[in-house]
Amino acid sequence: MGRMTTRQMWAAKLEGRPLASASTPADRRAAGEGQTRTPFSGMVLGVDPSLRGTGLALVEFPQGRQPVLLRCRTVSVPARRPMSEALAEIHRAVTDFLETTPGVRHVALEQTIYVQNFQTAQILGAARGAAIAAAALRGLPVFEYPPMRVKLAVSGSGRASKDQLARTVRALLGHGRTLALDESDAAGVALCHAFTWRA
Repeated sequence: MGRMTTRQMWAAKLEGRPLASASTPADRRAAGEGQTRTPFSGMVLGVDPSLRGTGLALVEFPQGRQPVLLRCRTVSVPARRPMSEALAEIHRAVTDFLETTPGVRHVALEQTIYVQNFQTAQILGAARGAAIAAAALRGLPVFEYPPMRVKLAVSGSGRASKDQLARTVRALLGHGRTLALDESDAAGVALCHAFTWRA
C-alpha cells in the first residue's frame, strides 16, 4: 500500500481503521503510532474569530460515522458599529449556539499566529476573548489550534488555500451547500479538534 497522506491517516484514526505503516518519524508522530487514541465522539463548536466576521460551526461526530454539520453562522458586524457592540454580538452568538444545542462537549478556536500590526492583534485577541468567555461561562473546555495545524489535519497540507480547505471540509461533512469561508474555517477547526484530540 502506498504512503498515506496526513488527512487519510486522521480519517482512518477517526473511523477506527488500521493505518498503513508510516515511513518517517514525522509520519509516525502524525499518525500517532505507539499511542492509544479513543476516537472523538460528540459535538464540537468550531470558532473562527474575527471582530467583523466570526465564523461558527457546530459539528457532531457520531461514533464510527461521518461527521455532520448541524448548524453554522457568520456573525457579521458592520464597521460603523463600535468594537464593544461587535464583541457583545460575538458573545451572544456563541452563547446562543451553546444554549440552544445541549450536549456540546468542546469548543475549538483558531489561534491568531501572525498579524500585520499590534492594533490588529489586539482586535483579534478581543474577538477570541468574547468567544472564549461565552464557552467558559458554561464550563466548557476550550481548545486552540494554529491555522497551519488545522490545514494539515483536515486537508493534508499545512499550506492549503482557503478554497482547498473549504472543498475538503465540504467533502468530509458530506455537505452539498457551499459554506461561507468563515463558516468553513470554523468547521475546519472543529474537524481538526476531533481528528487530533486525545482523551
